Amino acid sequence: MNNQLPRQIEPVVIVHGGAGDIPDSRDHEKHQGTKLAARLGYDRLMAGGSVLDAVEEAVRSMELDENFNAGLGSVLNLDGVVSMEASIMSGDDLKAGCVTLVEDILHPITLARRVMENTNHTFLGADGAMRFAREQQIEILDPKGQLVTQHAKDALEAFKRDKAKGFSTVNAKTEIGDVGTVGAVAIDRNGNIAVATSTGGMTGKIVGRIGDTPLIGSGTYADNNAGGVSTTGHGETIMRYNVAQKILQRIEYLNEDAQTATRIVLEKMTERLTHAAGAITIDINGNVGHYFTAKKMAWAYRKANHIYYGIRIGDNFVEPA
Repeated sequence: MNNQLPRQIEPVVIVHGGAGDIPDSRDHEKHQGTKLAARLGYDRLMAGGSVLDAVEEAVRSMELDENFNAGLGSVLNLDGVVSMEASIMSGDDLKAGCVTLVEDILHPITLARRVMENTNHTFLGADGAMRFAREQQIEILDPKGQLVTQHAKDALEAFKRDKAKGFSTVNAKTEIGDVGTVGAVAIDRNGNIAVATSTGGMTGKIVGRIGDTPLIGSGTYADNNAGGVSTTGHGETIMRYNVAQKILQRIEYLNEDAQTATRIVLEKMTERLTHAAGAITIDINGNVGHYFTAKKMAWAYRKANHIYYGIRIGDNFVEPA
């Protein structure tokens, strides 16, 4: 007879607000937004919500914040249109919901969850995703274009100026500064894990471009047998390297903790493919990982009565929750 008590994990909610060349002037807003998201997600979990509720709540908070590249803060494609994507995944049953090429929806993460829970599919895009949003009574902003911010307009103009100077599409940089994809990972006391990621993509992307964010295994992955990962950074590179899945494979098969696995995969990715990325991770023991090869990545997590946060390599600020 097995009298062993069920394993109890300290609940954690960790979020990221995007990796990139974030100007110092934006640090405070990034800190404030990620700390708020981590608090809201954790509060939802502690109030009896599921890990899916927690990550959705955290991401919805950042989709409302112009300091992040998701929802209201989304960047523009070459036509000056906000075209968004998101994904959410449950580590218990490996169910997931993904959407791409959606417009004028304030909370793409909620639409992604509806795909997971209210269809027999995993991924919807473009016109089909918009039709499904209407069927699910997801609010579609009218008139169109309400998600276009001045910051996004300025960033697109700067991108076009860089291209005119001869920079390639991949290497063009703007002086406006990155606002950053958002993501969240949560684990509850029973070891259930969920992940959510949402983005507006990259400034100046070709119409129809799809990044890593809605791709299971690249931008998002959750598995109660390994952990959960949400990524951010250069999407084409993250896709090609299958970053989220690689991190969890190291945890599951090499017994590495979340921080070690996250660091090794991102360093190997950047060494091989040049471009930068970041990720947040929780392993099955509730250990937290956050690492990036970009200049900065805003992150924060709530555990017990404290909030931990940072934006530069080596940061580990802490304050009472």
